Amino acid sequence: MAMPPNPTEMASPITTRSRLVLEIASAMAGTGPTRQFGQVKVLVRNQGEKEFPLCLFASSTVEGIDAVIAREADLAIVNPSTALALAYRGKSIYTEPHALRAITVIPSVDQFLFAVKSDTGLKTFEEIAEKRYPLRLSMRAQLDHSIHLMVNDIAKAAGFALDDIATWGGEVRREGNLPFPNGPKFKALARGEINAVFDEACDVWLTQALDAGMTALPLAESTVVKLEAMGYRRSWIKKESSPKLTSDILTIDFSGWPVFVREDASDEFVTIVCAALDARKDNIPWQGEGPLPIERMCREAPDTPQDIPLHKAAEAYWRQRGYLS
Repeated sequence: MAMPPNPTEMASPITTRSRLVLEIASAMAGTGPTRQFGQVKVLVRNQGEKEFPLCLFASSTVEGIDAVIAREADLAIVNPSTALALAYRGKSIYTEPHALRAITVIPSVDQFLFAVKSDTGLKTFEEIAEKRYPLRLSMRAQLDHSIHLMVNDIAKAAGFALDDIATWGGEVRREGNLPFPNGPKFKALARGEINAVFDEACDVWLTQALDAGMTALPLAESTVVKLEAMGYRRSWIKKESSPKLTSDILTIDFSGWPVFVREDASDEFVTIVCAALDARKDNIPWQGEGPLPIERMCREAPDTPQDIPLHKAAEAYWRQRGYLS
């Protein structure tokens, strides 16, 4: 298996064709008028081979975890890091631990936000079960998104299931995308069609939620302790993040975009992936400014949670580069 080509090298006809197609795919999954799609799967082989021995899957959801476990993909990406921790530990929807290893974690800081209309009278997430409240809840339409398995776990830890809401006279609507400011979910809220939204990307919609008369529900310590035993991380929505918050809100973390493989992935393959990330960091967009900060993406931090072990070859590569001491 050859190392990634140096971008300054003169291209051969073989690599020109492949890199041309990769650039087209990059534009189609990029930004602006050329963007058509949001996910990419790349199959890799040497010229003349019948089979493609490598599959790289830019999934972002539990579909990618399942594909790597089933050996349908050799590498995938998921958000948040917690979803990968559940598979590694054999918790939640995973009935047994899976031998997965991280290569790196793309920085991202995020929290879950459980927001309800203030006129519900709810003050904590656990009161939904205590009062058997008939919420009219809006969540994402994308059913393989990590929020669904995570909300199911969080509700269970708090004493109820989402299906209970319908039996109490409420409704769970799975529709649309993020609750973007001034988007369809806030319009449905204003019309009185819904009175609750559970989602991630807290910083995107917290302010408008509070301005729209919503309350951010905190989780009880007892609920969070149960979730931490599974592999979840606690987090806080700080009152400094909005003038309408009167206190910090205890919630669940939604940070990190781990890039991962199976434990038995070859050292050669993993080393090539690390070298490719290092070589192309100037070309890879992320939530911050400047090049992808490879030098800190193998170390524990709020935006790079290291919830599963590094692959031994990745650890060796990052240590050799001086990123790990």
